[in-house]
Amino acid sequence: MRSLALLFLTALSLITFSQEREFNTPEKALRTLFPNAVIEVKNVVLTKEQKEKIERLGKVPLESRLISIYLVKRGGRVIAYGYVDVHRVRTHTESVLFVINPKGEMELVEVLSFNEPLEYMADENWLALFKGKSLGKDMVRLRRDIPNMTGATITARALTKAARRALAVWKVLFEGKN
Repeated sequence: MRSLALLFLTALSLITFSQEREFNTPEKALRTLFPNAVIEVKNVVLTKEQKEKIERLGKVPLESRLISIYLVKRGGRVIAYGYVDVHRVRTHTESVLFVINPKGEMELVEVLSFNEPLEYMADENWLALFKGKSLGKDMVRLRRDIPNMTGATITARALTKAARRALAVWKVLFEGKN
């Protein structure tokens, strides 16, 4: 009986250990990507027209008119924009940092939190497929511009929609303003 209990506890600890992952904060991720840059957080209350334009361009809903943008500056110039999108994957939320360059192209996609089982989380290789994507070149569509993830279609769909939303936010707020 004692060995059965020990076996059970060992198996439970392995399951718990396999579900753990250390996630970044937006600031930490941006400081790693852009050493010696100044990170500035800008809270924006979108107008009704801006919100509608973002939804139209991205072809996805925007839950709130209040958003936070991370401006990454070096030498007083903005060299990148960060946007954190929090969305539901299946039954739980995921937070993702999208880093967009001044040309409106995706530079980096990093998962900050993922509350679904980790086997459904996108890996770095799949997230790297977003690099260079913009709303000007293509619509960032799953199975057209971005391949699906086998066994994690719901995650792939949620991330692709969030990427379009992030690019649309950049387009409405920053395109042509530098």
